Amino acid sequence: MNFQKALLVTGIMMLGFTAGPAMAAGPSCSGGTIKVGAVSTVTGVADFSEVPKATQAAFDQLNAAGGINGCKIDYTISDDKADAQVAAQAARDLIDNKEVVAMVGSASLLECQVNGVTYKRKNVMSVQGLGVDAACFNSPSIAPVNVGPFTLSTAVSYYATRSLDTKKLCAFFIIIGGTQEAYKKALENWEKITSQKVHLLDLTLPYQGDLTPYVIKARDAGCDAVINNSVEPGVVQWVKTAEAQKISGIKWLFLAPGYTEEVAKALADTTQPVYVGTEWEPYTETGSAANKEWIAAMNASKRPLTAFSQGGYLAAQVFVDVIKSIDGPVTRDSVTAALLKMQPAKYQLAGSPYVFGDAKVHSPMQSTKIMKLDHGAWKVLTPDWVILP
Repeated sequence: MNFQKALLVTGIMMLGFTAGPAMAAGPSCSGGTIKVGAVSTVTGVADFSEVPKATQAAFDQLNAAGGINGCKIDYTISDDKADAQVAAQAARDLIDNKEVVAMVGSASLLECQVNGVTYKRKNVMSVQGLGVDAACFNSPSIAPVNVGPFTLSTAVSYYATRSLDTKKLCAFFIIIGGTQEAYKKALENWEKITSQKVHLLDLTLPYQGDLTPYVIKARDAGCDAVINNSVEPGVVQWVKTAEAQKISGIKWLFLAPGYTEEVAKALADTTQPVYVGTEWEPYTETGSAANKEWIAAMNASKRPLTAFSQGGYLAAQVFVDVIKSIDGPVTRDSVTAALLKMQPAKYQLAGSPYVFGDAKVHSPMQSTKIMKLDHGAWKVLTPDWVILP
C-alpha cells in the first residue's frame, strides 16, 4: 500500500513538473486573428508603400504557415495621403473601429507628429517601419526600426571624420516641417563625439531649384566634406552641379535616400567622390548572409528588393517575436506590456540591437554602413558596421 502511494505521489510530482511548460501555452487570440494596422504615405507627394507592403508580405507568409500558435495576422494599411487630417482619421479608425493591438510597418511623412499623442492616450504602440519626421524618434509610443535621417547625419559625419580625414565638415540641409532642430541636434552630437566644430551650416537648401550657389558656397568656404540630406533627384543634381563647376577636393556625403540604383546609374560617369550611409544591411549586396531571409521573403511575394522593403520586413520580424513572447491572450494591453518590457534583440539586417522598452523617446538604431559610388555601382566601404560611440 505504501508502495502504491509512493508511485501515486511520484506520478503527481512528475505531472507537476511537466505541467509548467504545458500551461505556458504561448499567445492566444480571439477569433483566430490578431489585428494590426499601419498608417503610411502611399499617395500624394511621396510613396512609402513599399514599407508596409513588405510587412504585409512577411505576415502573409506567416499566415500561410499557420500563424503564431494558430493566430493569423489581420493587417490593414491606411493611406494618409501626406495630409495631417487624413492621418489622424486613419489612426482613429484603426484604433477605435478596427481595434488593432498595435501599429507595425508604418512609413509616413507626418503621421508620427500627428498621431503620437493619440497613440499614447490610447495605449497603442507603433513599431515604425520607416521613421521620417522628427517626432518618430521623440515619442514614448513609437520606436522605428530604421536609423532615421538625424542619427544617420551624425553617423555619416562621424565616419567622415574618423576615416576620411575630414577637418572642415560643412552641412547643407533641406528643412521640411519641424526638422530644423533635429538636424542641428544631430550635428551637435557629432561635435560632442569628435570634439570638432561644424565649419559651415546652411539650413536653406531648397527641395527644388538651382543648386549652383550652394555648391559654390561650399567650395569658397573651403569645405573638405559636405553632408547633404537631399533625396534621390537632388543627389544627382547636386553632384552634376559640382561637376559643372569643376569642383575638386570635396567629399559629398548623403543619407539613405541617395542610396538607390537609379542614382548610381545617373552618376555612372562622375569623378566626384560620393558617399552614402545605409539604414540597414546594404540592400544591393544580394549575396550577403544578412539579407538572405529578407530576399527570400520578398522574392516569394514578388516584392522589390529595396531598402524600404527591408524596413517593412524588419518591423514584421520584431512584432512577431514580441507576440511569441506573450503567454496568454494577445490584446492591445498585452502587446503594449510586452513591447515596454522588451529586451534588446539583434537582427541580421541591422547593426544595432532593436529595443522598444519603457522610455520617453526611442531611437534604438545607432549604426550604418558606408557605400561609395564606383563607376555606376555602389561599393561597400565598411564591411563592419559604423556604430556611434
